[in-house]
Amino acid sequence: MEVLTTAEIERADRLAIAAGTPGFALMLSAGQAVAEAATDLVEQGPILVVAGPGNNGGDGFVAAAELAAQGREVSVILMCERDQLKGDAASAARGWKHPLLPFTPQAIGKPALIIDALFGAGLSRPVEGEARAMIEAINANGAPVLAVDLPSGINGTSGAVMGVAVQATETVTFFRKKPAHLLLPGRIHCGPVRLADIGIPAQVLDEIRPQTFENTPEVWRTRFPVPKIDGHKYARGHALIVSGGIEATGAARMAARAALRAGAGLATLASPRDALAVNAAALTAVMVRAVDTVVEFGELLADKRFNALVIGPGAGVGERTRDFVHTALSMRRPAVLDADALTSFAAAPERLFESIRLSFDPQVVLTPHEGEFPRLFSDISNKNPGRSKLERVRDAAERCGAVVLLKGPDTTVAARDGRASIAANAPPWLATAGAGDVLAGIIAGLLAQGVPAFEAASIGVWMHGEAAREAGPGLIAEDLPETLPAVFRRIYDEFGIDY
Repeated sequence: MEVLTTAEIERADRLAIAAGTPGFALMLSAGQAVAEAATDLVEQGPILVVAGPGNNGGDGFVAAAELAAQGREVSVILMCERDQLKGDAASAARGWKHPLLPFTPQAIGKPALIIDALFGAGLSRPVEGEARAMIEAINANGAPVLAVDLPSGINGTSGAVMGVAVQATETVTFFRKKPAHLLLPGRIHCGPVRLADIGIPAQVLDEIRPQTFENTPEVWRTRFPVPKIDGHKYARGHALIVSGGIEATGAARMAARAALRAGAGLATLASPRDALAVNAAALTAVMVRAVDTVVEFGELLADKRFNALVIGPGAGVGERTRDFVHTALSMRRPAVLDADALTSFAAAPERLFESIRLSFDPQVVLTPHEGEFPRLFSDISNKNPGRSKLERVRDAAERCGAVVLLKGPDTTVAARDGRASIAANAPPWLATAGAGDVLAGIIAGLLAQGVPAFEAASIGVWMHGEAAREAGPGLIAEDLPETLPAVFRRIYDEFGIDY
């Protein structure tokens, strides 16, 4: 579940070597894993290895020799002269006893499989010249492509395309995934990712102390809330969701229903009086309270049983929403701030951040999408437009003091202490109106049960994606709360929880 940057994976290699595993032994294991993946992809036909000048190319040479020893027809194209290779890559090349093909697109021919061993994860500058022409030719060839570590042309830490990148059919990587395997556009270029054990001991993680994780149940299983047999609804918390005016009430209702489905014992909608009848008529298990002014809102929050809030979905942009947010934060309630609650502070985001900082140990989650993020964090967005999503979200969390969740197909969650999770389980049909409102409600339902903000946001994102998978194509946002019970059953089965 740990995700390592290119610098961290290089450190893992060094620590493994220092502990007694020769670097060439790691390369042999990596090349053998590549050969195994290649055999699984194509059972017959010629295989072409396109090797670069570094250790990625060395992995390719080992794979080529292994496949040739198995009787496969294998050719190798090398980007440089053989005598220019150094270290373990040079040792691997010595194991290839056959001629090399010239580094030209015409040399690719018509293989059954291309193994991309050009650059891997270490690329830090745009691809140009002969290398660019080779990558373009690989993509145009039509043969399936197995990428070694990462498709060539992808930055391993940011996931960015460095001018041009190989479009792989599958990728085999080693020890742990890198951010580019999860972040877009890198993930799109990888295809399915196979993770191979090459002999790096897991103990090296104790020294590296990674702070980034793929968002899977292993990350948060110890924080996952499970109702107790002797519990009751009040022990599971009471979520309060703020509704907007009569013209925009559906978003808050979806958030409230999602909070209940996520496990909150009770949920109440704080509704303006002009929308009270509409909300009451459309709700059953969710209760409704009349709240027009910030004074009434504060009086309602005097009841400490309201222990998690959602402000934003359909709330309206303006002073009323800002005042509600300030009031909630001043009363130190765990809160999810979404949509209109974020846009309401676009002109003065520091006012929001100051309120968060004044809260004691704030359990606050901000849930912007890519359009809303620069309204709050323009300095972070403008500082370096090429920075990765992971870096931007981490900076935002440190800047505002809250957990920041930046939505998208690679939704990334970061806490102010540097922890981050990247999700890769959201299907494309989750991109639909109202889905974010449901996500806000799920997170609030988890906060109501006492789950800390970072884990609540990460669990919510994962369950949101799995609920969409359960619903399938044709999903609309209202479907999501109704598929959560199936997601809960799967989690309970995985964790060995009786139900």
